Amino acid sequence: MKHLILLAFFLPTISLADVVNKGEAGFNLRITGNVNTTPAEAFAQFIQIGEWWVKSHTWFGNADNLSIDARPGGCFCEKSGDREALHMLVTYVDPGQELKMVGGLGPLQMMGLQGGMSWRFEATDTGTRITQTYNVSGYAPGGLSDIADIVDAVQTQQLNALVNKLNAD
Repeated sequence: MKHLILLAFFLPTISLADVVNKGEAGFNLRITGNVNTTPAEAFAQFIQIGEWWVKSHTWFGNADNLSIDARPGGCFCEKSGDREALHMLVTYVDPGQELKMVGGLGPLQMMGLQGGMSWRFEATDTGTRITQTYNVSGYAPGGLSDIADIVDAVQTQQLNALVNKLNAD
């Protein structure tokens, strides 16, 4: 319930949050938000993931422990003392424009699911449109249709956190 209340608080900043397609073996998400800054500035803030990621969606409870090494083969990682987690692996970087990663976030990882995620930063007349896509596939008992809506809600919350951080500055 707490997550639904938080989600409702953030929803006005999102122009589109959509489960594009979902089925037994996978799903596709597309979430967009608009910010009042340039694509280069939005991308730079995105890379500072510990400053905006929702801490309740970390493994060690502190978003400051998150980092993105923005280069192919780089890590979207979390480190707390001796504990470390590789959340996703960076596969493509076009600074100020787009970053792509592969992997399963959170519980998707141990379910054996794989995903491809893209964060695009496109100039608009009033700033930047940020578009996050996440395509997930694999096998899960009972299928992936129900999981799609949960992942969409969490990723919408994350994009909203970035949008709110950028628009607050």
